[in-house]
Amino acid sequence: MSRYGSSIVLAILAIAVVAGFMVGLPTYNVYRKQMAGRAAYEQAVQDRRIRVLEAQAALDSARLTAQAEIERAKGANEANRIMADALGGPEAYLRWSYINMLQETAGKEGRQTIYIPTEAGIPILESGRVALGR
Repeated sequence: MSRYGSSIVLAILAIAVVAGFMVGLPTYNVYRKQMAGRAAYEQAVQDRRIRVLEAQAALDSARLTAQAEIERAKGANEANRIMADALGGPEAYLRWSYINMLQETAGKEGRQTIYIPTEAGIPILESGRVALGR
């Protein structure tokens, strides 16, 4: 080939490459934007699924917590009924419960418990009003 022939081939090749970019680049940009849109859509769908699953998990947790609380209350109710029956009725159980609470809180936070019997047989607690050493 002559010198002019190879120059013409190179010029035609350069024009073909430039024409290819001129046609291909806009098509590629459209394709890239379509793929970005699909990716954003799929991400939004996935985010929604995650939010729905988290909400369902919270609802299930709340239901199970409520059921557990109901069962705990039933157990406490049955235990209280058994104790009241064993002590001779609700009044005796309340008196026992009050005395038990006084025993558990005695000596806490620098308090001193003083029991004074009355005609009704229920102790009176006066130490809560007076601090030690005053």
